[in-house]
Amino acid sequence: MKGLLTGILLIAIVNLSAAPLGSHELKQTAKGKVTIGIPAIATERVKFGTGQLKNALVAAGYTVSIRSSAVKPAGESWVRIFTSGKGRKESFSIEAADKNITVTGADATGTLYGCLELADRIRAGGALPQSLSFSDAPEMVLRGECIGVQKPYYLPGHNVYEYPYTPQTFPWLYDKKLWIQVLDSMVHNRMNSLYLWNGHPFASLVKLKDYPYAVEVDEATFKKNEELYRFLTTEADKRGIWVIQMFYNIIVSKPFAEKNHLKTQERERPILPIIADYTRKSIAAFVEKYPNVGLMVCLGEAMEGIGNDDIEWFTKTIIPGVRDGMKALGIKEEPPIVLRAHDTDAPSVMKAALPLYKNLYTEAKFNGEALTVPRPRGAWAQLHQTLSRLGSVHIANVHILANLEPFRYGSPDFIQQSVVGMNEVLGAHALHLYPESSYWDWPYSADSVKGGKRLLQIERDWIWYKAWSRYAWQSNRNRQEEMDYWSRSMAEQFGISREKGASILEAYEAMGQIAPKLLRRFGITDGNRQTLTLGMLMTQLINPYRYGLFTLLYEGESPEGEMLIDYADKEWKGIAHHGETPVQIAREVRAHGDAAVKALMQIQGVTKNSAEFARIENDAACYRALAYHYAAKAEAALWVLRYKYSDDIKDLEKALPLLKESVDWYKKLVSLTKGTYLYANSMQTQQRKIPIRGVDGTFKTWAEVLVPFEQELDHFARTLDSLKTAPVTGRREVIPLKNAAVTIEGNAQRFTVDSLGRPYTDSLWSIRSAAPELRGLNGVRMPFRQQVENPLSITFTNAQPVKVLVGFFQPRKAAFAKDTLFLKAPELETNALANDYGQAETKIANALVLPGMPQVHIHSYDFKAGTNTLKLEKGAVLILGFIDAGSNLPVYDAGLYESGNKKQVDWLFE
Repeated sequence: MKGLLTGILLIAIVNLSAAPLGSHELKQTAKGKVTIGIPAIATERVKFGTGQLKNALVAAGYTVSIRSSAVKPAGESWVRIFTSGKGRKESFSIEAADKNITVTGADATGTLYGCLELADRIRAGGALPQSLSFSDAPEMVLRGECIGVQKPYYLPGHNVYEYPYTPQTFPWLYDKKLWIQVLDSMVHNRMNSLYLWNGHPFASLVKLKDYPYAVEVDEATFKKNEELYRFLTTEADKRGIWVIQMFYNIIVSKPFAEKNHLKTQERERPILPIIADYTRKSIAAFVEKYPNVGLMVCLGEAMEGIGNDDIEWFTKTIIPGVRDGMKALGIKEEPPIVLRAHDTDAPSVMKAALPLYKNLYTEAKFNGEALTVPRPRGAWAQLHQTLSRLGSVHIANVHILANLEPFRYGSPDFIQQSVVGMNEVLGAHALHLYPESSYWDWPYSADSVKGGKRLLQIERDWIWYKAWSRYAWQSNRNRQEEMDYWSRSMAEQFGISREKGASILEAYEAMGQIAPKLLRRFGITDGNRQTLTLGMLMTQLINPYRYGLFTLLYEGESPEGEMLIDYADKEWKGIAHHGETPVQIAREVRAHGDAAVKALMQIQGVTKNSAEFARIENDAACYRALAYHYAAKAEAALWVLRYKYSDDIKDLEKALPLLKESVDWYKKLVSLTKGTYLYANSMQTQQRKIPIRGVDGTFKTWAEVLVPFEQELDHFARTLDSLKTAPVTGRREVIPLKNAAVTIEGNAQRFTVDSLGRPYTDSLWSIRSAAPELRGLNGVRMPFRQQVENPLSITFTNAQPVKVLVGFFQPRKAAFAKDTLFLKAPELETNALANDYGQAETKIANALVLPGMPQVHIHSYDFKAGTNTLKLEKGAVLILGFIDAGSNLPVYDAGLYESGNKKQVDWLFE
């Protein structure tokens, strides 16, 4: 498609041509006449660039005329705009001598960028350059930002990602003034792609002859959506910006689902012909209607993960749908399709798809749903490298940033090194950038401002967008020159000297190290089920595996180093430490927090944007409090972990003042955020799990989370006092779980959970030991081989609500390795539906031992009274029984291993 790969960015280009100077003012400021010569047939992009150049000249005091003439006017400065059709995409050159200037672009976008470059130089210097020879071209093919057409909460009757395009849900979507501001900011920063994220946009944008009932909006809204899409794509194209519509698979519209007695999304179901037909025709209609809009496909999450279904769906539904749209239009040039490498075997999908369709791109997350390290390694880096070698353009996706929100982030050095890592380590030649925070609450940030005003993300986070786009254009820039550049930028933003601007930069650089370092040494996951800035429970620090530790965070998205539990083990055994350690990070983040606050304290006399400067000062104080909180709590955790080995109460006594110190710093964080922030995390649904499960917008503020932090401190202090007077070994009161009354359809075989219990009909594996609460439950005996080869479905009837206890094996294997035996435990990192039945949390970790098999963690699935069906994907699991929904199911680590029981100390805090 002609002219799709284009773009730029800064923050809002003011159109001065609408306000001509008065004659007296013109006489005082006029610098002469300038004629801009453009081709007789100029593209909209060239016209737009020429208009921006004219605005800059008029603002500098010139009288400007635009002519489609190749003849230089006598006695005037002449700027000739020319598109050569030669050279790298989006490249340009500017040649100036005396009063003659030629701007030459390799293509229309390059010409646009050349005009903008010249305009920037005129603004900076106040006049046309008299002598100049300059050329430039971007390193990255695509430089784009993402906007989520989604919400922090679920809509009534809908599931995750299901948000029809309506003025009621998204009033900002129809705000043309806002869109112009966004697009102008993008072109100023040389961004050339805009991604719109939504689960199933088709039912808001197209109508299908065969499925007229599938449309999800009323007629008036449908017409508004058509008009909005035409406006957005037209204005984006003027600025060299390619609009890309993202969607998930497999999701269908709510009216389609209701008409056909289906769920809008169900990960476990096979590909149904009617859903495939509906999806194919939706894509065809979209391509026919919007041929210049790209498509981004997420195969994972809403359909079964890695497996042949992904390949089938992509090659037999998605690509044929696009080709049907091409055929209806009578075109042969393939519209671009971006394949997300999320919860799918992207290399295998691409291998099958490339012979069928050539205009394919691939995309994968840079640091998961966070920002942790500039140079990923291990299996995560290998995935990117594999995709980049396929021959298509590979895109690095800076995604969600769950560890950064809601505070400001603007470390140009960390960002520059990250883009260098994308190029040198991952082989990525494109950038896909998420908002720095509040993705689910676009276009607003989380700041609480007096009077209820909401800050726009693109204004608050200007550094974020400017830095990523600057280094996507060119990453290898001189460090000292970059420090000078950003110091001047800060000075201009706040009306201060360059030296004071350097102090603001110093503060941003220091703050920019804290969240990445904290998550990569202490975190549970790189995903958005953890809100780093809300802190972590002690049990999450001392027993991370119990909370579904996402090991890829440490294996691929962190420098080589040690977790708290590894450090404590080596320290006790006298083994030398390796790489980045928790103690090192505790020391460093404290220093970063102090440096950020100190740098800003030196600045006086801010003359511009003073309210924003005050918010930056508050953010620095928040980051320092967060750093000191984590550091003290991590140090307390190390003493607690030492107690596992020593059984010496003195170790716990050393932990107590550190834990109290961490709570005191958290109280400061509560105070700093009260009245300044509306929330910490913008995803306020049941997917949020760490530190505390967030449902219906709960536990989204620091004041709410302070309560359980104070409770664990109080519990630890009382337990320690009890240990001093009456030493115990942490024995728990055991309340055996009781079987609930259920009737299972079919000829289900049952077994008793206890020693020698056999959970499989076709194997001799038997239970050696089980957590005492589980003993006596009646499990369901299943064929092991059948589970491995086919999805599992158990239908049962229950008069009262129940929980189904499912044991998931925990094999130790490399990231992205295909597991052909065991079903992966529910994981919100790759499946947004993984907690629809309350199943995402491990209830009893290391709960039973089957000799020769991996460790087993127990999860529970909640079902209401009635006839229900438990559906699981392919892979071996244990169905351990049914209990009443109100049963007291403990959450703890039983510590049962084939090699023997392992001591746990979670009981000290709960």
